[in-house]
Amino acid sequence: MTNNLKIYCVTNKIDPLLDDLFCDPAGVGKEKFPSHYQDSKSGDNIHHKDPSYAECIFHYWFWKNKLKDYEDNFWIGFCQYRRYWLKENYDKDLKITRNNLKDNVLNSVPPSWSNYDSVIASKINLDSPKFMKILKRGYKNLLKDPSIIFDKKKHTVKLHFDMFHGYGNLDKAIDLLNKSDRDDFREYVNTSTSFSPTLMFITHPKIMKEWCKNVFDWLFKCEEIFGFKNLAGYDLHKFYGFLAERYLSYWFNKYTNPIEWPWVFVDLGKERIKDS
Repeated sequence: MTNNLKIYCVTNKIDPLLDDLFCDPAGVGKEKFPSHYQDSKSGDNIHHKDPSYAECIFHYWFWKNKLKDYEDNFWIGFCQYRRYWLKENYDKDLKITRNNLKDNVLNSVPPSWSNYDSVIASKINLDSPKFMKILKRGYKNLLKDPSIIFDKKKHTVKLHFDMFHGYGNLDKAIDLLNKSDRDDFREYVNTSTSFSPTLMFITHPKIMKEWCKNVFDWLFKCEEIFGFKNLAGYDLHKFYGFLAERYLSYWFNKYTNPIEWPWVFVDLGKERIKDS
């Protein structure tokens, strides 16, 4: 039986490991990639918006140039350099490294997906930021509401974004959403203390088309406010990717029936596993 799953690994670096995994490498950024890498500089693309759009550079390219090639029942997925989907029955007692990743990486559609129409990354929790980090990065939030030090329910997606990607920026961006999502997304970021990170998702072509249209319409509007010239430094250099990352958890939970799925961060011997 044909395996109707295709995974693309979005990367800004050439990595021989990707040639040995169940995924197609997809290049973004300034690197000159080998011919077997998908090239986001060709066709209809937003390569000139790198690095501000991060992995969304390839998502846009795929939407505009490749998505039409897949039938409705196909599962199309995205992981990224150093972050990979895991098998349903991966060995949880094993320390996953670059050497054994191939044996544990997702390579087929699990039966457990039969009742779902999308897959999103297992969430990370935001309810335990260190006091000094709040003091240093979240002092504006702290002045507005000192109880955030003690109340873990207030360690929200909104607080996290304010601390790491510019105070008030998320609110300004949400103001530009369409009316049907504006209030719901604002409530989500103000109440949720976890989200699915990494811009990793797996879904069917029809849903991906809707996701891409929705998120890019929004991000392009955000450019009118934030632009590109002032998006420097680690906190802001992937700013539009950071916005899309937060929106992804909200959107897929509102408009699809998602299942959370385990993934692993693997980088030169440093491994972190996120499981549902």
